[in-house]
Amino acid sequence: MKLRSYISKPDWGHFGHETSNYIYRTLLLQIFEEYRYSVSGSFSSSSSSYLVLSSNYSFQKNMAGSFKHKLPLTLVLLSFLHFSGIISINAQGLSKHGTLSKNISALLVFGDSTVDSGNNNFVRTTFKSNFPPYGREFPNQIPTGRFTDGRLCTDFIASYVGIKRDVPPYLDPTLSMRELMTGVSFASAGTGYDPLTPKLSNVIPISKQLEYFRDYKRRLQSATGKQRTKILINNALFVVSAGTNDFVVNYFALPTRRKSYTVSSYQQFLLQHCKELIRGLWDEGARKILVAGLPAMGCLPIVITLFSNSSTVIHDQLQRRCLEQYSSVARDYNRLLQNDLNFMQLSLASQGSRIFYLDIYEALIHMIEDHERFGFDETNVGCCGTGYLEASFLCNPKSYVCSDASKYIFWDSIHATEKAYYNVFNGTFRPIIDLIINN
Repeated sequence: MKLRSYISKPDWGHFGHETSNYIYRTLLLQIFEEYRYSVSGSFSSSSSSYLVLSSNYSFQKNMAGSFKHKLPLTLVLLSFLHFSGIISINAQGLSKHGTLSKNISALLVFGDSTVDSGNNNFVRTTFKSNFPPYGREFPNQIPTGRFTDGRLCTDFIASYVGIKRDVPPYLDPTLSMRELMTGVSFASAGTGYDPLTPKLSNVIPISKQLEYFRDYKRRLQSATGKQRTKILINNALFVVSAGTNDFVVNYFALPTRRKSYTVSSYQQFLLQHCKELIRGLWDEGARKILVAGLPAMGCLPIVITLFSNSSTVIHDQLQRRCLEQYSSVARDYNRLLQNDLNFMQLSLASQGSRIFYLDIYEALIHMIEDHERFGFDETNVGCCGTGYLEASFLCNPKSYVCSDASKYIFWDSIHATEKAYYNVFNGTFRPIIDLIINN
C-alpha cells in the first residue's frame, strides 16, 4: 500500500552503529543532546526518540539546565569519538519492501489496542472494532478489528522492513504457516499490565499473550524444527505497547486500585508486571525488544471529557485542553520505565540484548503543539461521533464520522488516526529500527 500524500514527514535523524563500550555509548548520547542544547538553547523534539542502550543516564527535557559544559567539551569528546571510529550519524529514508527482512525475521507484538490487529474479534468481549466506520482507510475499507481508520504503527514497521504489508492477529484461524513465521500480533484491546484491567472488559491478559507466544513457538517447531525456530525468534523484532488502560480505564475511573495504591506505588506495580513480560520474552528467545511508554494521557479526548473540572468541555470545544495532572503521571511513569529498561539492558547486554524505549509521549505532544505543520486541524476530539466519548461499539455504523480523518489526530476518543500513527512510526519507531538494521 502506498503511503498517502497527506502524510507529513518530519525531519528525524538517528544514531549509527552501536558500540560495545558502555562509556562510549553514554558519552555519545550526552554529546548529541548537549550539542543540540548548546546550539538552540532548547531540546529538539526529535530527541524524543532516543533509545535505551547500555546506559543508566536518561536524558530528559527537564534536565536541560543541568548541563554545565557546552561547546568546548562537546567538540573535544566529539572529535575523540569520531576519530576513534565510534560515531556514525546518518539519516535514512523509507526503504523498498523486501530489502531489509534479512536483518529482521519476524515482527511479534504484545499489548493493547494500540497494537491489536484484531485478536478481540475472536474473544467474547464487547470491546471490538470489526465494524464500520473502523477500517475506513484500510485496503478495501475492511474493518479488521484495528482501533483506527487504517493501519497501526506495527503495520508500518512490517511494511518498512519488508516482512509483510500488515501484521495479522494470532487468533485468526485462517493464518498460514508463512504468515505465522513472518510475525503476528498477540495484543488485545482493553488489556493492561495490571491483571485486573483485562477483567474489566473480558479481554486477553498480558500473561495469556505470553502463553499464546509459547504456543506459537511450539507450532513453528512442529513445522520447521527447533533450531530454525530458535534462529527466527532470536532475529525477530518484539514490540510491547500497554499501560494506558491501566490508568484511564482502571485506576482513574474506578476506586478499586486507588484504595490500595497511591499513584506512585501503582506505577511501580505496573512496571513490575512490564518487566515480568520482558523477562518472559527474553527467556523464550527474544533479543530485540521495543517497549513503548505511555502517551500524554491528559490529551486523550476521553480523559479531557471525563476528568475536566468544568462541564463546558462538552459544550465548548475551545475550552478543551490537555490535563496536566494526568499527563504528568505518564511522564513520571515513562521516566521510571526508561530507568528500568536501562538496568535490564545493562544486565543482559553481554548476552546479546537490545532493549529500546519508544517515546510515544513526545510524539503525541509534538503533533498537538505543532499540529499545523503536520496538517492537523483537530487535536482534542475524535473523528467518530462527537469525538468526546465514543470508542468501540459507541463508534458504530450509525455514528456521525468526519469527512476527512487526516485532519484529526484522534480517530475516536482514545485512539489515533492512521495518519497520526504513521507520524509516530516515522518519528519514534523508524530511527530505532534503522539502528537495528544497520547493527
